[in-house]
Amino acid sequence: MAKLLVVYNTRTGETKKIAELIGEGVRFSGNEANVLNVNDIKSEADLQGYDGYAFGSATYHGDMMQKMKTMLFMAEKAGLAGKAGGTFGAFGWSGEAPDRIFDTMKNIFKMDMVSNSLRLKSSSLGGGVQMAQDYGQELAKKLG
Repeated sequence: MAKLLVVYNTRTGETKKIAELIGEGVRFSGNEANVLNVNDIKSEADLQGYDGYAFGSATYHGDMMQKMKTMLFMAEKAGLAGKAGGTFGAFGWSGEAPDRIFDTMKNIFKMDMVSNSLRLKSSSLGGGVQMAQDYGQELAKKLG
């Protein structure tokens, strides 16, 4: 059984809900998912031991939240090259954060990314629950 780490940064709780749904999708596929708040990641050692990663942040003032940026600097030293990856986030207007995280994971960390990031205004709108669970299942396929 493969293991995926889902790390989120949230402002209103919506990105946390999306993270939990992605974790459910991974578990539906028979794999393990550990969902953590970005505040629980204290060093690159906290990122070790996983086969894949999903990082998510709400978009705030057109960017990811600061704690996610700080965690990404730590993750750069964690040896994630070649690991499965995906990104997600909630947004009100613009939704750039997941795409910026995606670009970092793909181009700097050299991870094996799913086709795109998951951007939702809310998990409870327009089939958001199903989309987040499906995204988790897509990540699980990358795990092998």
